Amino acid sequence: MSQLSTLKPHSIHIAIMALGGQGGGVLVDWIVRLAEHAGWTAQATSVAGVAQRTGATIYYIELVEPTPGQAPVLALMAVPGDVDVLIAAELMEAGRAVERGLVTPGRTTVIASSHRVFAIQEKMVSGNGIADSAQVLDIVRREARHLVMADMQALAAGQGSVISASLFGALAGSGALPFALAEFEAVVERSGVGVKPSLAALRAGAAVARSAAAPDPPADPMHTAPRPLPATAASAQLQPLLERIRAAFPRPAWDWLGEGLARVVDYQDAAYGGEYLDHVARLLAADPDADAADGQVAIEAARWVAVAMSYDDVIRVADLKTRAERSARLRREVAAGADDVVGSEEYFHPRMEEVMGLLPRRLADWLDGSPRLRDWLASRLSRGRRIRTHTLRGHLQLHLVAGLRRWRRSSRRHAEELGHLQAWLAEVQQVLPHDRALALELLRCRRLVKGYSDTHARGSSRFDRLLRAARELRGRADAGPALGALREAALRDAEGQALSQRLQTLGLAP
Repeated sequence: MSQLSTLKPHSIHIAIMALGGQGGGVLVDWIVRLAEHAGWTAQATSVAGVAQRTGATIYYIELVEPTPGQAPVLALMAVPGDVDVLIAAELMEAGRAVERGLVTPGRTTVIASSHRVFAIQEKMVSGNGIADSAQVLDIVRREARHLVMADMQALAAGQGSVISASLFGALAGSGALPFALAEFEAVVERSGVGVKPSLAALRAGAAVARSAAAPDPPADPMHTAPRPLPATAASAQLQPLLERIRAAFPRPAWDWLGEGLARVVDYQDAAYGGEYLDHVARLLAADPDADAADGQVAIEAARWVAVAMSYDDVIRVADLKTRAERSARLRREVAAGADDVVGSEEYFHPRMEEVMGLLPRRLADWLDGSPRLRDWLASRLSRGRRIRTHTLRGHLQLHLVAGLRRWRRSSRRHAEELGHLQAWLAEVQQVLPHDRALALELLRCRRLVKGYSDTHARGSSRFDRLLRAARELRGRADAGPALGALREAALRDAEGQALSQRLQTLGLAP
């Protein structure tokens, strides 16, 4: 038996988990060519998936050292407990590999990118549905024999290449395969496609692997500190508003107010920025502890009033899609060269309500009183449209819609949003002198309202339910925490079941 074991050829089992568009197939081809050029037997298989994002594919490679005169029998799928190298092109894919049993303590070398590509399940949650990256990283670090982790996506992009190249380099630098770095480089050179940037990314990945230090996980975007005041808010036109912030508002809220001001001015104009500061000032006037050291009421008001005043509408969508910086970002994402032509096609399917929201309030009300005319218009306007924004015609169509911003204040949608904003702030002003905790939670409830069309309608409906619940909670010692729990329940699922259950638990009207 011992003699048989000494005759068994050395084999290496590699599993790769990559998303669509990340070059997983290219990485597999490189590894196979690397082994075959060295005289090894190599076999690669893959199982495509469509459940996560653009489709998470599991690739499996078996490498067997030279066996002259013998043909090894190789497996078709990765087997838990039998994987030597696990390569994950995204952090959560590394976590899923651990969950599948593909990472074995004492055996498996894990090479993974620390960046995130959010899953549909994370995006569809009304609140912050982002999975805990730190927890996943801790699990992977604990289970792996050796861990190589860095933002391989950024590493490759910095060299003008793609993530498969930096992962290939990390594999070379990890020492998990019995091949020299020069042999890895030779594979890329023989491919003849994008050789120079791919080699640069490969070498960068190899350098990171040699250090083998796992970085901190990506920051949670819901809990990052406010950015410095944007340059757009530093124009001479806005200087009086910035001076007003410094003169009339608590110091802890200055950064937040600066961010909010930049947001609403970018959304509309400087006069709208003045209205924003007016709303926050009126709210603070009702606060008996407005000079509190933490400035918490001012901070929450600065944040959520700005969000409420910069609501999403068709005008905003058209404006953002026609901006030069968006075009530049799209070109960066596809790694387009200076002479490359990049086309984009946008899909719009506005409901009749969105169209009516663009009209002056009196005209929209008159159309509501003429159902036949309204239905006739709806049959012609409420249909999907594909607009090629890289063409002159498509760009001008969206540019004209974006230009309606100057008339936004006279539209029905703005009147409705303004009325909703004023009613919400009036509730907060009534509560603030008596229950500061409840007032803070009322301000945070604005997080429920986002997007447009059906998304906006669902969020607004839940927001109104929480306003009613806040009125019922007034006078209770636990009013603030109770409303906060209701808000988190409302953010938990799209169907609203968690909110209904929580309302029932608190003995409040559904």
